[in-house]
Amino acid sequence: MRALDLDYMLGLVPVILGYVPLTLFMASVAMVCALVLASLLAVERVIRVPGLDWLVMLFISFFRGTPLLVQLFLFYYGLPQVLSFLAQINGVTAAIMGLTLHFSAYMAEAIRAAIIGVDRSQWEAAQSIGMTPAQMMRRIVLPQAGRIAAPTLVNYFIDMIKGTSLAFTLGVTEMMGATQKEAAGSFLYFEAFLVVAILYWIIVETLNQGQKQLETYLNKAYAR
Repeated sequence: MRALDLDYMLGLVPVILGYVPLTLFMASVAMVCALVLASLLAVERVIRVPGLDWLVMLFISFFRGTPLLVQLFLFYYGLPQVLSFLAQINGVTAAIMGLTLHFSAYMAEAIRAAIIGVDRSQWEAAQSIGMTPAQMMRRIVLPQAGRIAAPTLVNYFIDMIKGTSLAFTLGVTEMMGATQKEAAGSFLYFEAFLVVAILYWIIVETLNQGQKQLETYLNKAYAR
């Protein structure tokens, strides 16, 4: 049993940290896009537009029922073969697309549950003052549903950050991709992957602490 090469591990930390911005960029862009798409899907699941509901159900079922890695390969390697305008898509864009669609399917159900969780008296009050369904959803229901769903959505953002580690399979050099290259060059696989695991852990724990503070703030705000 050999000893850990601590000097190598310490030297690897700044190398991997240099790719943290790309990892966070992909996760952040995907989160914003997924949140918008998930909100639209959730609203449709609540109001059930005739002829559209089955398409939304199919979308959610597909992206929840297939692995993220398969979806990434489908977007990066598969679709360009049948849709020529996607031939120039790069790995970062494909990763963001995959993360957006995959997590929007999960987030849609969380937001739908939050919408349903809004007190019915709020809906009735909005109707009583003559709000249209669109106004009621935009001004009354969604803001309250967002407060209910916020902790769950932060969890999905954390999962999304971890999901970016699959982007290296598309040729993207992010945290995991950089680690793979460094490990392949040094053959110190244990040390390299231990370093990246610890860095992911630190990022996730930082977000977990932020989530706890968010929950505390929302609970206090709701109590008022």
